[in-house]
Amino acid sequence: MAKVIGPGSLIVDVTGFAPHLPVAGETVKGTTVRFGPGGKGSNQMTAAHRAGCTAMIISRRGKDVLGKVLEDHYTSEGMSEQYVIVDENDESGSALIEIDERDAQNRIIVVLGANERVDRVSVLTAEKDFADCDAVLTQFETTYEAVLTAKELAAKYNKPFILNPAPYLDVPVSLFSGIDYVTPNETEAEQFTGIAVNSIEDCRLAAQKFFEMGVKNVIITLGARGVFYSNGKEEITIPALKVNAVETTGAGDAFNGGLATAIAEGLPMDIALKFATCTAAISVTRYGSGPSMPYRHEILDLLYEKFGVLL
Repeated sequence: MAKVIGPGSLIVDVTGFAPHLPVAGETVKGTTVRFGPGGKGSNQMTAAHRAGCTAMIISRRGKDVLGKVLEDHYTSEGMSEQYVIVDENDESGSALIEIDERDAQNRIIVVLGANERVDRVSVLTAEKDFADCDAVLTQFETTYEAVLTAKELAAKYNKPFILNPAPYLDVPVSLFSGIDYVTPNETEAEQFTGIAVNSIEDCRLAAQKFFEMGVKNVIITLGARGVFYSNGKEEITIPALKVNAVETTGAGDAFNGGLATAIAEGLPMDIALKFATCTAAISVTRYGSGPSMPYRHEILDLLYEKFGVLL
């Protein structure tokens, strides 16, 4: 079984659903509220785990009621918490999520809590698992030094390094040098390159900016418009799949977890992108972020149904 590892956030989602999102000063009567495991790091590792990988997250959580939600999730999933530090002096991360029931769009406030203390030492503790992993996956929801250390270990052991540059973080341009795969959405692509991504030509221009920074492969997720990939020589576009979306919160995380799984398994890039697209498509048909991640058999069924790919 392929292995994916990396530093990432552990966050509990508090999600409220309403007929429409409130404007400033407005109170809207909601329909329901849900608590569940989330955080970009945890969501992506849950997606990779359910997609067929051994997924190991390096993180921190508090010894509080929210931490128990996270602990229960990892226990029920059968995922390792070997590199999760329980911090008795800080709170677990949390996210306040508003969902518009008309179109499943969302607004999110994230409080990182203990995630802000995932440091270089935390990542170095897991070095032996970097040495025998198949891919490294991380985001910007812990700390810059954790991301940088993961990148250094990936390079040391010649492992593919996947950076989902979300949420936006003002980092040195040098961080991007040598990155194997960068996976921004349209907004993040613009934030890091200055190119507003409104068309495929814009994607090419933004990708060129990333290449100039030293990135090897650029994957821009475009929501309902699909996915764009380029390595400077080859270009691939994958259309979005039409599904009945109920909540889009974890779509990007599902995509990245599916992508990391496919890359760890050594799948060709066009198949990897389709695998990731199917993972994301299924996730938006379910409520929650972590709990919405699909299982491998579901991904494979949709991959065959929509793209005629049999794995």
